[in-house]
Amino acid sequence: MEEFIVEGGHKLSGSLQVKGAKNSMLPIMAASVLNSSDGSVVLHNIPNIYDLHVMKNILDSLGFKVEYQGDTLQITPGEEIHYVIPDDFMREMRSSIFLMGPLLARIGKVKLTYPGGCSIGPRPIDLHLKGLASLGVQVREENGYIEASAEKLLGTDIHLDYPSVGATENLIMAAVLAHGKTTIYNAAKEPEIVDLQNFLNAMGCQVRGAGTEKIRIEGVPAAGKCHYRIIPDRIVAGTYLMAAAITGGEVTLHEIIPSHLDAVVAKLKEAGVEIQGTEDSLTVKDGSLRAVETLRTLPYPGFPTDLQAPMSALLTKARGDSLIVENVFEARFQHMEELIKMNAQVNVKDRNALITGVERLVGARVNATDLRAGAALVLAALAAEGTSVIQHVWHIDRGYESMEKALKQLGARIERAGGPDPSP
Repeated sequence: MEEFIVEGGHKLSGSLQVKGAKNSMLPIMAASVLNSSDGSVVLHNIPNIYDLHVMKNILDSLGFKVEYQGDTLQITPGEEIHYVIPDDFMREMRSSIFLMGPLLARIGKVKLTYPGGCSIGPRPIDLHLKGLASLGVQVREENGYIEASAEKLLGTDIHLDYPSVGATENLIMAAVLAHGKTTIYNAAKEPEIVDLQNFLNAMGCQVRGAGTEKIRIEGVPAAGKCHYRIIPDRIVAGTYLMAAAITGGEVTLHEIIPSHLDAVVAKLKEAGVEIQGTEDSLTVKDGSLRAVETLRTLPYPGFPTDLQAPMSALLTKARGDSLIVENVFEARFQHMEELIKMNAQVNVKDRNALITGVERLVGARVNATDLRAGAALVLAALAAEGTSVIQHVWHIDRGYESMEKALKQLGARIERAGGPDPSP
């Protein structure tokens, strides 16, 4: 298995350009299934990450021709669209569930098993299935498989019990070709949902209200080809801001949307980090890290759960006691045990973690248990005394394009070593 070898104690400096958002790219790739024209969907600003290739392989298996070159992805529908998603792809990536909505809208049926992905606690898909049923989908669950079909999707009002990002996106994609109007209440508000709306409208769909709690969709007969540029990844941007801060460095991130990081920037400033911004960049400058009273993860526009682990790494070096409350995923503290191996002082109880800042972290051999946990361990290793080895870096590759190259560009001493991980 591949691993990162990190020599800590070196301040980061320089600048980075942030690529497109993983959490936009995957649902938008799924939405490309809706294209029934004789042309292609062309996506720009695509990051070369592990999950891209998993989704590419899924689309290949469904009968689409997918070509990836540079940072551009071209997706062309084949003569026959298949409806069964292979089990191994479903187990490998949770985002494969996004294909339910567009396949039902496009060909009226789908068969798949329950999705896999990072082990960060239960992430039930009942909201997806309940919402699809409201649109007229017949759902049958048997022997670990979900078979869904609909002769005709009919627009309706859908009230989500929780503002689930995945359910909101799946239901939008199903509703865009439904007969009549659909309104989704208590919808998730993440910027990636706005990005999906803008992409669908570029295909000729009629969606409005994304970014608010009420999204309205008027069904159209068909969706077609388009060119579209993915928004920059706010989670990657936040991670590198924290990497600069934990090393006491100065780093500028270009081609980002700072407003997408308002909650993150506010919490970093509370932690003593000096940040300056322009319309499309943020710069971290050296500051004296201090504890934050309480950090609570919340749906957007609150502090994102995807940055809880990297932020917790930062707080291990902050003076005083910081309390983290994880409100989204109940098993998202797995990285804390690994941080303790590096001399962090952490006390976890249920969904609360009390972090007491230490003078020094020390290098250790640690294991990336999931995508964001892996990123957190890299940050801790950058600030630690001595050398750290981070195992199972394929988790990190799922959401960060060549993280070691980006960090080396900023002056980090980090190398990738070992044999190749299983590739999609």
